[in-house]
Amino acid sequence: MDLRFLASAAAMTLAGCCSPLSSFFDAGDPVVGNWGLELPYDSMNAGHMIVSRDADGKPQALVLWRWASPMQVKDVVVDGSSFSFSHPWGFTVSGKVSGMLLSAKVVDKDGKDVGEVGGWRNPPICDKLSTKDAKFGEPIDLLKDGLDGWVTMDPKAKFGWVVTEEGGEKVLSNKLGLTPDGKWAGGGANIMSRQRDFYDFNLEYDVRVPKGSNSGVYLRGRYEIQVVDSYGKKVNEHNMAACYGRIVPKVAAEKAPGEWQHVNVTLYKRHLTVVLNGVTIIDDEPVVGITGGAIDAREFVPGPLYLQGDHSDADYKNMILRKAVN
Repeated sequence: MDLRFLASAAAMTLAGCCSPLSSFFDAGDPVVGNWGLELPYDSMNAGHMIVSRDADGKPQALVLWRWASPMQVKDVVVDGSSFSFSHPWGFTVSGKVSGMLLSAKVVDKDGKDVGEVGGWRNPPICDKLSTKDAKFGEPIDLLKDGLDGWVTMDPKAKFGWVVTEEGGEKVLSNKLGLTPDGKWAGGGANIMSRQRDFYDFNLEYDVRVPKGSNSGVYLRGRYEIQVVDSYGKKVNEHNMAACYGRIVPKVAAEKAPGEWQHVNVTLYKRHLTVVLNGVTIIDDEPVVGITGGAIDAREFVPGPLYLQGDHSDADYKNMILRKAVN
C-alpha cells in the first residue's frame, strides 16, 4: 500500500468532509464503512466495497470487482475487525481491518490463492456540499489538438479512433464496425486524455451513438457516465448518461440512435449532476464509489478523462471542460 497516497487522500478528503477524522468509523464495528480496494491483478485492479448492517444488524456488502456493476455479495461475515464474503463470480475474500486500512486474501473456487488485496477507508460524503456551489474557470477544449490530445490505454488493442470534420466541427469517433454476423466487433482501445490533472469540474460534450452501441466517458478516469443506445428503454442505472451501475436517472431524456445528444456533467465535492438534452436526470446525487473499469480506486487524487473504445462505436464533439476553482 502506498502510504504517500493515503496521506494525500486524507488531506483532500478532510478538505471536503464535514466530520473529523475520529468520526470516520465506529471502533466497535470497524469493518462497516466505504472502502477503496487495490486488487491483485496486473491490469484493471480497481475495486470498491461498502459494508453495512441491515435493520436486524446482519452484515451486508456491496462490492465492485474490476468490471461491471457493484454486486451484493453472499455469506458476509463480520467478526470484530475480521470479515469474509463469497463473490457471485466464484471466489472468496477474507481479511482484517486496522483503523483506516484493510488487508485481505482472495481464494478461487478450487482453493487456490489469487493474491492479496489492500484497501483504505473512504470518509463519509458531506451532504452539506453541493454541485450548485461550484464555480468554474476557463474552458479547456479537449478536442482542439485532435488525437494528439489523447493516448491509447492498451497499445495491443485495435485502435479504432479517428478525427474528422463535420459541419466545420472536429468529431472524435471510434470506428470498430460490425462482424459479418452483424454484431459489434469490440476489442478496441480505450483512450485517455493527455491532460490528467482534473479533479472537480464541469464537462460538456455532444455524443452520437448508432443503434445498439455502447461506450462511456470516465470522469477522472474513475466514474463512468454511460454512453449507450437506450432510447425507449425503461430507466435504470445503465441508461444513457447514468453514472454506470451507481445512480439511476430520474427520467429518460435520451434521443434516438443516430442523433446528436448533449451531455452536461458536474462533478464536485463527491456529488454529481447530469443534464441530458436539457433535462436534469441526476440532480446533485452523492457519488459513493468508483464504477467498473476505473483506472484505479484512488478517488481523492486528480485524473484524466477516458473514453471507452473496447465495446462499440460512438462519436464525440464539442468536448469542453472547466475546472472548479473553489
